[in-house]
Amino acid sequence: MGKAGKALKQVLETYDISQNKLAVTMGISRANINRWVHEQRDPAGDVIVEIKNALKQLNPDAAEDFARLFLGD
Repeated sequence: MGKAGKALKQVLETYDISQNKLAVTMGISRANINRWVHEQRDPAGDVIVEIKNALKQLNPDAAEDFARLFLGD
């Protein structure tokens, strides 16, 4: 558990994107983002795409880094 959470945490910190900003962009509760970042829960496969799309709206470089970190080089 936690590969997506680790990637997401790193990207949010690197690009100074708040959990709340990502949650609002995705239309979900900040608690969900918090659970992923703290590796209490993994996002479902289709949600990974939603995370990447939301990050792309906020910062395209963050979206690319998330995909790279999650999928590996």
